[in-house]
Amino acid sequence: MLKIISWNVAGLRACVKKGFFDWLYTAKPDVLCLQEIKISESDMTDEMRNPKGYHTYWNPAKKKGYAGTAVFTKEKPARVERGIGIGKFDEEGRFLILHFKKFILVNAYFPHARRDLKRMDFKLEYNDAFLKLAEDLRKRSNSRLVLVGDFNVAHKEIDLTNSKQNMKNAGFTSQERGWADCFTAKGYIDTFREFVKEGGHYTWWTYRANARKRNIGWRIDYAFAPKEFMPHVKGAFILDNVMGSDHCPAGIDLSP
Repeated sequence: MLKIISWNVAGLRACVKKGFFDWLYTAKPDVLCLQEIKISESDMTDEMRNPKGYHTYWNPAKKKGYAGTAVFTKEKPARVERGIGIGKFDEEGRFLILHFKKFILVNAYFPHARRDLKRMDFKLEYNDAFLKLAEDLRKRSNSRLVLVGDFNVAHKEIDLTNSKQNMKNAGFTSQERGWADCFTAKGYIDTFREFVKEGGHYTWWTYRANARKRNIGWRIDYAFAPKEFMPHVKGAFILDNVMGSDHCPAGIDLSP
C-alpha cells in the first residue's frame, strides 16, 4: 500500500520553520507532492535536497519566491518530466510528472484566477492543457494514472462553506466549475468524494477572521484517478489537523 500526499505549503521555507520535517518523518508518506514551494534551487538547504529516506525532484518557478512544485518519494521513478512544453506554464513550475513502474503521477499547481479575475483566461488555458496532458498520459499508462495538486477550484457547493456568497469569486466561478464538470465527465474521479460524502471537509482556509478554527474553508486540493484505476484506490483523506500552511495535506492510499 502506498500513501500519496499532496500539500500546498505556501512557501517551503516558512513551512519548515513550522515543523515540516518533524511532520514528514512522523507521517512517512511514500510520495509527497508539494505545491507553491516559493523557493529557488540556490536557497534550498541540504535537508530539503536530501531528506532522510527520500529522493527529491524540484520544478521551481523562474520568478523568485513564487509558485513551483516538488516531489519527495521513497521509490525512485524511472523518469521525471518538469513541465509540459508550454513556456508560460513551465516557467512558473506548475507541473511535475513522475513515471513509476506501476503508474504515472502528476503533481500540478493550478493558477489562481485572482480576485479581479484578470488571470481567468490564463487559468482556463492551463486547465485545458492539463486535461490534454491527462488524456495523453491516461492512454500511455493504460489508465494507471494519479493526478494530485492544488486545483484552485471548489467544484461543488459542498466543497466550501459559503457557496452563495462566492458564486462570482475566483475559485468558484461558473467557468472554473464548468471546467471541473467537463474534467470529471471524462471519467476522472474525485477520490475523496468516493469515500466521504458529507460536507464540512476543507483543505484551505483564509488567515482572516479565525477561519480555520471556525472551519470556514474551501476544498481545493484534490487527488483524481481515472475510473478504470479506482479499484486500486483504497482510501482518501484530508489531514486538517496538520498546520504549517493555509492549506492542509490531502491524499490517497493506493495499491498499484
